[in-house]
Amino acid sequence: MNGWKRSGRGAKARLVATMEPQEVVVLRGLIGEVRDMLAARTAETPADELAELTGIRTGSSVPPEDKVLARLLPEFSRDDPALAGALRSLHEPALIEAKEGAAVAVLDTLPDGGGRIELTVEQADAWLAALNDVRLALGTALDIDDDMPDDLPEDDPRTAHLGVYHWLTFVQDALVQSRLQVKF
Repeated sequence: MNGWKRSGRGAKARLVATMEPQEVVVLRGLIGEVRDMLAARTAETPADELAELTGIRTGSSVPPEDKVLARLLPEFSRDDPALAGALRSLHEPALIEAKEGAAVAVLDTLPDGGGRIELTVEQADAWLAALNDVRLALGTALDIDDDMPDDLPEDDPRTAHLGVYHWLTFVQDALVQSRLQVKF
């Protein structure tokens, strides 16, 4: 990928890029892993009789134990555990649904086998959300922090994955910069 370019203006504006086949495979795989984690979280939510009677969706009131999933589904309040649990129960299903929608938007616009990608502004916003989720997940799994060098020793098991993280950062940053150029 060489980056994103703006095409057109106003309501007809599009953000255009080309991805190589291997880039599409990597992105599809990472998005699939995030989706699987979120689906597993939804599946482990205990049944709630009141929610079934009222139609109000609820989620788990307990934060995820997995550090990657906890990063994707952070606490809603750190000061009051009871409030945090209640807020999580009420809002986590919608948060997971939004993340799933963004992931599907990316998968629907990724060309099989690589090639040209042309996004509307709304699709670009979904891409930014999904790329952010993938970067958060990968960055957490790799223990990336502000003190981590850009390059790791060859014998560090995170070395190969760090390159993917840097590529995702480039894709997201280039899309942000192009998205900022679109005038309404």
